[in-house]
Amino acid sequence: IGVGLVGFGLFFILFGMLLYFDSVLLAFGNILFLSGLVFIIGFRRTFTFFFQWPKLKGSSFFFGGVVVVLMRWPLLGMLLEAYGFITLFR
Repeated sequence: IGVGLVGFGLFFILFGMLLYFDSVLLAFGNILFLSGLVFIIGFRRTFTFFFQWPKLKGSSFFFGGVVVVLMRWPLLGMLLEAYGFITLFR
């Protein structure tokens, strides 16, 4: 279930970018991706991964980008998410 949710989330994010940053598709993709991540590694491990002290800057930018996409500013939200994703996994 988790791998399917992550796959659909990535599909919707890619499809939302191809359709000139459609905010509904991007928001749906973000929600599916995060819920799939919780299904794959569990709630506690997801929470501890995102809220470690060294990764707090990347997590705040990533979740801030998700919130900005949900508020219908898709281009700015995806830029914030991309920066947060890069700082989380570098």
